[in-house]
Amino acid sequence: MDIDFKPYPFVAERHPAHLPACDDGIDTHRHRVAIVGGGPVGLAVALGLANHGIRSVLIEADDAVCHGSRAICISRRSLEIIERLGALDDFLRTGLPWTGGRSFYRRDEVLHFTMPQDENQKLPSMINLAQYHIEQFLLDAVQRRPEFIEIRWQAKVTGVTRQPDGVRIDVDTPLGGYALDADWVVACDGGRSTMREALGLSLQGTSYEGRYVIVDIALDSDRPTERLAYFDPSSNPGSTVLVHKQPDNVWRIDYQLRDDEDPEAAVKPENVIPRVQNLLDMMGERGDWSPIWITIYKANALTLERYRHGRVLFCGDAAHLVPIFGVRGANSGIDDADNLAWKLAYVTRGLASDTLLDSYSDERVFATHENLRYGTKSTEFMAPPSFAFELMRKAVLSLAVRHPALRSLINPRQTTAIAYATSPLNAAERDTFSAGPAPGTVLGECPLMLYTAHSSDMRRGHLTDLVAPRFTAFCFTSDGEPDPALADLERRLQASRIPFALVTLARHAAPQQPRCGGHDDDGRLFDMYGARDGTVYLVRPDGHVLGRWHDARASDVTAALERALHPCASTDPQETA
Repeated sequence: MDIDFKPYPFVAERHPAHLPACDDGIDTHRHRVAIVGGGPVGLAVALGLANHGIRSVLIEADDAVCHGSRAICISRRSLEIIERLGALDDFLRTGLPWTGGRSFYRRDEVLHFTMPQDENQKLPSMINLAQYHIEQFLLDAVQRRPEFIEIRWQAKVTGVTRQPDGVRIDVDTPLGGYALDADWVVACDGGRSTMREALGLSLQGTSYEGRYVIVDIALDSDRPTERLAYFDPSSNPGSTVLVHKQPDNVWRIDYQLRDDEDPEAAVKPENVIPRVQNLLDMMGERGDWSPIWITIYKANALTLERYRHGRVLFCGDAAHLVPIFGVRGANSGIDDADNLAWKLAYVTRGLASDTLLDSYSDERVFATHENLRYGTKSTEFMAPPSFAFELMRKAVLSLAVRHPALRSLINPRQTTAIAYATSPLNAAERDTFSAGPAPGTVLGECPLMLYTAHSSDMRRGHLTDLVAPRFTAFCFTSDGEPDPALADLERRLQASRIPFALVTLARHAAPQQPRCGGHDDDGRLFDMYGARDGTVYLVRPDGHVLGRWHDARASDVTAALERALHPCASTDPQETA
């Protein structure tokens, strides 16, 4: 069968190998941080460190950004992080925003869901964007920071030696091999992590038997961007199909293989093309189309027990593999990067004890278990692992046609920001709040009029615009004037090199002598945060709340910062392995 495949509408730049100056086969420059893996997570770690003034070298085995069909959905929380990394404009310009989707059982629609999207939000709930675009846009941001980030392409890690004061990595390139010494190493080298294997670590959890064929096709269609799920469709009886529209007239189709199907035969073009055509016919898509990419996927729900192993830290798929259902894979990796970057930067700069890195593991392992809990539920519904699960799914779907109350059971539970409710960094709650994000929770969004110190210029913006590579104390006041004791604390902390800013949030009008902050046109922010005059929310560099108080004292903020920067050491033996 002669089938014409169409290339992706994206051509990656190829990058040459590089051999650094060496002395007796060892890189002459000792690096503060080496990052292994140049995918979205590794690039995000490098950019996050650069925001805090930390140089890094990034080791990437390939010679270009990725090719093929991988991650495609980026959440609002990830977009907030990407904005701080300096790449948001490209993501929003190219990505396709969406806020919901529809699910069908045979020919009947059984669910129409929407994700939270109200007038307070600055960013879309989700955008669809192919991973090659994701990586390229992050790479573009990296290339704008050459003073902080060096990328070494075509560099494969072949060995790892842990040392008391750092890590030595053996690297092989087409130009020859060498060793590299670094104070810290961040492993972002994916599901088949060489770093994980070199340290003798393995992922624990569940690997599902069900397989999905993933097909990217070129199709020009004006169908809106939404998540489409088809259960037991006529095009693929007895299984499930997912459909996502991407930029550049590329469509992603995932369909489940039945247990009696041979995976090797299933990915042959002559078997894929008729199924895709049947699906498009069923959807009413009559336009010409061409295949671009075919591969196969198997869901895994796996994680390392800890993400810190001495001076090696694991991020993204190197640390955990999350099922694609609910789009938690790449998004959780970007969250890993955001959590780790500020902590590693503060430790490297001598601003925090290295025990702060234990909290990276604590918080992100907790988040992974939350992601796996939701991802596992979605996986077991999308691809039932047993006859009992399949029977239950069939009952839910058939009843949902006539009973709307059951339709919530079909909801795909798309990724949302995870609160670190049990984080060892969280300040204890002393005061009672009627509303607002508790310690460990990400800031909720709200539109504001923003202003800067000693300037009469104001602009419309949002609360998250005020999150920066520092600790931020948001001080709610009626007139925009903070407690003098807190203003004095700001001066003392900045004099001691602690990145900290006091930001005022006025109830209605801008103060006569503004400092950095904003005011709320209609007072909704005070209600959203359960705030009154004198309330303070202390926020981490990654946008999570560290503590909150009514009538906050300078000593409250000082104690919370001390707890965050110098937490108690983990008792887990893997931490010092």
